[in-house]
Amino acid sequence: MTRRNFILLVIVLVIVVIAIFVFLFSQPNTTTPGGEGTGTNFFSQFNPFASNKTKTPVVTPPVTTPGTEPGTTPETTSKLIKISSMPIAGFGVFSKERIKVVPVVTPDPTLTLPLAGEAAKTPPKTTKVVAPLTEFMPALRYVDRATGNIFETFADKIQEQKFSTTVIPEIYDAYFGNNGQSVVMRYLKTDGRTIETFASNLPKELLGADPTVTNEIKGSFLPENIKDISLSPDNSSIFYLFNSGDNMVGTTMNLATSKKVQIFTSPFTEWLSQWPSTGTITLTTKPASGIPGYMYTLNTNTKNLSSSLGNINGLTTLSSPNGKLILYNNDSLSLNIYHTDTKVSDPVGVRTMPEKCIWSSASDAIYCAVPKSIPLGTYPDSWYQGEVSFSDQIWKIDIKTGNTTLLVDPLTISGGEEMDGTKLALDAGGNYLFFVNKKDSFLWEFALK
Repeated sequence: MTRRNFILLVIVLVIVVIAIFVFLFSQPNTTTPGGEGTGTNFFSQFNPFASNKTKTPVVTPPVTTPGTEPGTTPETTSKLIKISSMPIAGFGVFSKERIKVVPVVTPDPTLTLPLAGEAAKTPPKTTKVVAPLTEFMPALRYVDRATGNIFETFADKIQEQKFSTTVIPEIYDAYFGNNGQSVVMRYLKTDGRTIETFASNLPKELLGADPTVTNEIKGSFLPENIKDISLSPDNSSIFYLFNSGDNMVGTTMNLATSKKVQIFTSPFTEWLSQWPSTGTITLTTKPASGIPGYMYTLNTNTKNLSSSLGNINGLTTLSSPNGKLILYNNDSLSLNIYHTDTKVSDPVGVRTMPEKCIWSSASDAIYCAVPKSIPLGTYPDSWYQGEVSFSDQIWKIDIKTGNTTLLVDPLTISGGEEMDGTKLALDAGGNYLFFVNKKDSFLWEFALK
């Protein structure tokens, strides 16, 4: 081949290559919008023999889990939490101090470097000790029904810790007072008939101490066969009822000092007590279906007993903290509010029992575990005796407006279970609602805020 022909051939090849590149780059972009080229063979963009047909991408169906079906928003956190890992005999809510967690800020090393020509500066020596920042948060203590061991946790961070190792088998009932520093436990003696009541002031915890350290509980015994116990509004004292001869005797005891004062005696022996407000204790006859019940108010200072409410079949009651309102029901479980000043009763509009409710500290709202349905039975006897169990929802009733608000249905929560709520309690700030599930005696918490 002559040199002239060779040069012409090279020129033709260059022209052909340039024409091919112009053709390729003049074609419209076929990348799927939003795909950013993901999943595309990089070199195929420059292949002149590639097919112009767009391939349908292979899509793997997502794995469907409960609560993530189309049209639903999966719940990542629940406001309803099981606190205890065992059945409990009772619990108390109190305010506990803890070291506040402060985020550690790493200083910029360039800010401490000396300037050119300067010597490094030595920080001044100091002997000042800075105390750690602390905060007071709602906390709980509760008693293991099987062993009598005490456990505790904060309400916002559920981390169950054993507090005591003293074993008292088969605790039936437990109360905490004196800001969680005192406990009263009730159980049956080995004869299966005698009720023993044990009271103890608990060892104090050191701030920041090892949480694995457990304590031995020491205390004293109250009179045998105490029939009923109630806590004062500030939880500093208890009122308890026991038989003395043919009479029922009522005594107050300061939990810190163990000082006792007898303030009540009655030939009638079937009473249920409450201590709703300072200076006032209520006494309601034990309820039975078809039997008229009565409620009386006992002044702790004058020891005078006055009638408040009565002649209501199956009567059970729950007085407000301000002493002006009485939540009560009858043997049909119709809930009502009695105004002590006007002597007028207003229906609440729900069917449940005062034992399944708690007043707010301002006496302006009630939180109740309300059965979704009520089986046939004689109430409240059937519920007390365990013949009937409810499946509850948690409701809030506004006293001023009469509005009722459903807060939670436990069965609708992922992994939900039926609740038969009892022993309801609030923390001092009204941020948490606590209750025991009567079905298995586990302790639960519901965040209100």
